[in-house]
Amino acid sequence: MVLHSRVTALWCLIVVGLSNVHPGSPRQAVSGQQKHVECASLGDLQLTNARITEAVATPAPEKGPVTVPHCRVSGVIDKEIRFTELLPDRWNERLFAGGGGGFVGSVQNQAVASVNFGYATVGTDTGHEADGLDARWAFGNRERQINYGYLAIHRTAEIAKAVVKAYYGVDSRYAYFFGCSNGGRQALMEAQRFPGDFDGVVSCAPALDFTNIAASFVRNTQAVYPDPKALRASAISPDNLRLLESKVLDACDARDGVKDGVLDDPRECRFKIGDLPACPGDRDAADCVTGAERAAIQRIYSPTTSRGTTIYPGQPFGGEGQPGGWQPWITGMNASPETEGRPPSLQFVFGTEFFKYLALGRKDFDYATYDLSNWDKDTAAIAKDLNALDSDLTKFKARQGKLILAHGWADPALNPLSTIAYYEKVQARDPSIRDYVRLFMMPGVLHCAGGPGPDFVDWFSPIAEWVEHGHAPDRVIAQKRSADGRVLKARPLCPYPQRAVYDGKGSVTEAESFVCQAR
Repeated sequence: MVLHSRVTALWCLIVVGLSNVHPGSPRQAVSGQQKHVECASLGDLQLTNARITEAVATPAPEKGPVTVPHCRVSGVIDKEIRFTELLPDRWNERLFAGGGGGFVGSVQNQAVASVNFGYATVGTDTGHEADGLDARWAFGNRERQINYGYLAIHRTAEIAKAVVKAYYGVDSRYAYFFGCSNGGRQALMEAQRFPGDFDGVVSCAPALDFTNIAASFVRNTQAVYPDPKALRASAISPDNLRLLESKVLDACDARDGVKDGVLDDPRECRFKIGDLPACPGDRDAADCVTGAERAAIQRIYSPTTSRGTTIYPGQPFGGEGQPGGWQPWITGMNASPETEGRPPSLQFVFGTEFFKYLALGRKDFDYATYDLSNWDKDTAAIAKDLNALDSDLTKFKARQGKLILAHGWADPALNPLSTIAYYEKVQARDPSIRDYVRLFMMPGVLHCAGGPGPDFVDWFSPIAEWVEHGHAPDRVIAQKRSADGRVLKARPLCPYPQRAVYDGKGSVTEAESFVCQAR
């Protein structure tokens, strides 16, 4: 499938969602105007295997995520790793790098808002230019595959630190990284492969088992679009999703003591797909499911397997009918004038692009006939570059590094159970995991943001407090905000395996009405 400008709307679902993952306002005070060289002079900076292409003093923009005056520095590392670094006029002596989503392909920085609070900040395109849904850049190009997989973030961190020192005259006191989705995978790669790059790392909804994820995307696409010639006729309709979500909530919403449209832990939901009302005569209708629809839904909830072994968990209950939920990611948009020219779903795009250009190097890859029993052999080579599954964080721990993991329970893109499994794998290796790793599960939150649960979180402050003052995060506040920024409700996020439990007395919209308790 040729990817063109009309996929932009789907890509925006990712970008807009990630922009809602708020890094927050750091507690470090920013001192007065720092002494620094002229911004333009950085254009002549000599760097190892890198060159500066732009160094421009930039006044505070009138709109956008950046609101403070800064020096904007762009350049190219090695052959083609582009980066952009923002150096605020008032600097807090720290660096906060940000990750990128999807297949990246443009300079992205999920921590760019940190510059408003005094951080120097940097992002990269990971070594290629393309639409974030397009992986053709990787076809037969090992250098680009490695750069995207793990090396570009490391090289960018090295150069960003050198630029900071050249501009301010001193090294950063601390360095941090924040990323969600593929950015979350990048975060884990840094802790695992390059533990000296960052003192603190925040990894949200990480695509840590990349090859397993791609296999599940293909499996789900086979279930929803069994006929590759009918990519605008999903086996699961929007009516199915609305019905499904309502029935799941009816069965399980109140289990946590608060009926609020949010499942605290979907693993405790005992809803059965067989309880969905069957359509009389198997004729499609809005308030029931046909046999084919029921089978497709059941497949999405079931684990992805290869030769009898589970390689990726089934989708947890929750968020099925939410905007930004199953429809754009899993079940597709269906035929309408608004969807003309778009790929059917984001899982379709990422799954097929991965196998075509990263795993198999075969442009004629047909998802509908792909046999998942070949999955491990077909992905073995690229898995070494992409999967961030190493549970040995010994070196990161030894250098006093701190890692925060977070994942939305209703994520339709990357399964939260996979992140829990990684945490538990690290814990099995090192029972003292809580000294340097904390996991926070976010009830009712979709991919990186969105959904009925509180999704607006300050991740900057807790990682900095932990690294710089030794205050481990025992309670992080998440908020649900209106479009105009009003706080509608707030809940604490508790370090896994604890959960937030309602005290039965206060307002269910206030974080103070909930306490963290062991499961």
